[in-house]
Amino acid sequence: MIKKNRTILLIVIALVGLAFTVHAEEGDKRKGKYAYRNLYKTCHEADPNAPESPPINPDSKTQAQWEKVFETKDFAQFECVDSWAKLSDEELKNICAYLVSGAADSPTPAKCK
Repeated sequence: MIKKNRTILLIVIALVGLAFTVHAEEGDKRKGKYAYRNLYKTCHEADPNAPESPPINPDSKTQAQWEKVFETKDFAQFECVDSWAKLSDEELKNICAYLVSGAADSPTPAKCK
């Protein structure tokens, strides 16, 4: 009986660990929202002619379109291209997760406010 409970406990721990690993690979949408907004704030402080807020809302593209933008790293449409070039891979994953989660075809389309 004790051996059976121990086996079940190990399986549960392994599944929880796997869930956290999958989540880590996808990015953190909460951190992505902060990074996306902060990028434009920083960009505008460096260049007053740059946009103060993101020019593109999450719901302006579908999930597949957002994923393609981040696969190809085509950030010209976002303006502040120099700021985008300085982002780490983790920050890009987080921003992608945020934009995909609020995409036009997502369960909860979102706009930046």
